[in-house]
Amino acid sequence: MSEIEYLTDKNGQPKAIVIPIEFWRQLFAEEEISLAELSEKLEDYCLNKAMDEAKQTPLLDREAALKYLEE
Repeated sequence: MSEIEYLTDKNGQPKAIVIPIEFWRQLFAEEEISLAELSEKLEDYCLNKAMDEAKQTPLLDREAALKYLEE
């Protein structure tokens, strides 16, 4: 599934989100969906994407992690 894209204005401020059609159809598979349900589904999608990316990222050892946190 494609990534959600964030569009910004000329000052770098977010102004829109582009949601892949495949994901949009999953969100609106039901005829009616409340704003709360939509928000929850978007949050779940973003968290799942972050977890998928984290699985592909090598783990830092303790020293490297502490150095990263100091920066």
